[in-house]
Amino acid sequence: MTTDTAFHCDKRVRFQHCDPAGIVFYPQYFVLFHEVLEDWFNHGLGVDYARFIGTEKLGIPTVHIQAHFVAPSKHGETLRFALEVRETGRSSIKLGLTAAVDNELRAKIEQTVVLFSLERRAAVVLPAQLRQQMMQFAAQEVGPS
Repeated sequence: MTTDTAFHCDKRVRFQHCDPAGIVFYPQYFVLFHEVLEDWFNHGLGVDYARFIGTEKLGIPTVHIQAHFVAPSKHGETLRFALEVRETGRSSIKLGLTAAVDNELRAKIEQTVVLFSLERRAAVVLPAQLRQQMMQFAAQEVGPS
């Protein structure tokens, strides 16, 4: 799923992420995937996410998400996350995110977020510069060999 254009970051599975069996409780993946989204803004796009929300009054709420939990992840493991941009629309961004340990896929999501004005409570047009920054992390189409 991921290519060398994906944004990557690592997250250690903590006690707080786990159920009594010591594996990641599935809702915690959504928390972790959101952390990856914030890391992508801060470190991949160079956009201070706290300023984006607090000062610019913009958000990126999820409007669609589909998840597949492939294999359990255990307390103490380090998950390698990857984020790719699948498509951008007028105000929407379709993303693909994965979590893996040593190249073993553990979870993946397909997520659509929308650029949203927190003041107007409405979707807004994705600025050209931000779109261009995001497209650095676009999934590459693989053509026939």
